Amino acid sequence: MSVYNSFFKDSSSLWTSILCSAFSVWTLVQGEVLVIGSNLPIIAAPGDDVILPCHLAPMFDVQGLTVEWSKPDLKPDPSDRLSRVEYVHLYRDRQEVPDMKMASYFRRTELFMDAMKHGNISLKILNVSEEDNGRYRCFIPKLRSRVKSAIVELVVDPNFAKTSTTEMPLHFQTPDPQDATPANGRSRVSAVAVVITFMSVLVVVAFSAYFSRCLHQKLNKLSEGQTTQSQV
Repeated sequence: MSVYNSFFKDSSSLWTSILCSAFSVWTLVQGEVLVIGSNLPIIAAPGDDVILPCHLAPMFDVQGLTVEWSKPDLKPDPSDRLSRVEYVHLYRDRQEVPDMKMASYFRRTELFMDAMKHGNISLKILNVSEEDNGRYRCFIPKLRSRVKSAIVELVVDPNFAKTSTTEMPLHFQTPDPQDATPANGRSRVSAVAVVITFMSVLVVVAFSAYFSRCLHQKLNKLSEGQTTQSQV
């Protein structure tokens, strides 16, 4: 009997520890701010004005943080030791920093300044050309999160019907975080699902252990009662 009591006592401590860990993971997944881009490429025609969507979820004010937009596939020239990182767009100290901007994007990019307080860090690029094709990375270096960046791909296709975002109202241009669930958002949902499944399994196992213990105790009492009667 003492062996079983010791076993269930240790098991109870183990389940308590595991459940506490599970709830900690759940809290982390629920409360963390994530940078979310787009899981679909942005397709435009030469001459279009485009918006590369990127935002934070849940909503988070980034006006006081640094926001970097770059092309990660562009590597610095290894023969030039003085070469530095150049950005498609750099926002720092609540303003754009043009000195570190790639010359080909000069006066062609902008953020939605008023929307940044709502976590919108989407980038608008004016008059795109085929040279603008590629992957773009939005990055917030000082964000306290495991997911500080996201990738958005731009495809400029001469056969694509030309449009003009400048003729559309601003609220249609600015992406709404609730309009879609990009790849990073789906990863977050998957993580939540895993945690819920894990916790459900723990609850089932804990209840099974509890009922097994109760059944064992009843069988022991019944056995002890029968032994007592036989001795009488």
